[in-house]
Amino acid sequence: MTRSCAPGRGRSRSLAHTPRTGDTERDNDASKRLMQRWESGETAAPRPVYARALEVVTGLPIGPLGLAASVQARVSDDGHGGHDLVDRPTGVPVANGAPAAQTAPRGNYSGVWLSRYEFVSFGRDNQVFVGLHYVVLLQHGNRLTGRSLPNASLNPDSPLTLDLQLDGATVTGTWTEQTATEGYYRGARYFGALQMLVEPTGRRMAGKWVGFGKDFDVNTGPWELRLMDADTGKATLAKYDRPPEA
Repeated sequence: MTRSCAPGRGRSRSLAHTPRTGDTERDNDASKRLMQRWESGETAAPRPVYARALEVVTGLPIGPLGLAASVQARVSDDGHGGHDLVDRPTGVPVANGAPAAQTAPRGNYSGVWLSRYEFVSFGRDNQVFVGLHYVVLLQHGNRLTGRSLPNASLNPDSPLTLDLQLDGATVTGTWTEQTATEGYYRGARYFGALQMLVEPTGRRMAGKWVGFGKDFDVNTGPWELRLMDADTGKATLAKYDRPPEA
């Protein structure tokens, strides 16, 4: 998660075979030499197909990776007084190639979100606990991928990942949380399903999770995401790279 540059040699294969929007997996011609050009600055702005692949592999937008947004980004009127960004979910490139901050347009949910869920701990007298993370959500077509920032979980060292599909106002997918080695759950990895509905404002998603528990039972509980900032630049990510307040 704490990657600060374009993926290195170990990711040549995964980048070249990164799924694009939807469920189709298509190869691209990413090579070791191409990634070296990105890392050296010889090529500053990857084409949209490579930008999307880098974001999927790293879980971060292009800006914080030290790469400029592609000038091939397109903006279109959404017919409701706003605009949709077709190729770039993080902002519209300006003259110098840097992504500009973007308010949350209807139909694009990229940004920093506060993730909140509740669960019952049967091993601790059925107490109800809350899980909080600041998550970077990136949208590619109807796919939403999310990863918590490195230091942005209420329980330290418990990173959260989300892999979601958007269908109208319905968001459905999976969640995974790696618990802290020194915490109550001793580094156990938990995962399950998640379905939420997007509010008309586009600033909140709410629904329920389902997943197995420590005693191998299946549990459910509430889950919500609240938009904190539609910008995903370095300054914004640094601002939210901290534990949320309970």
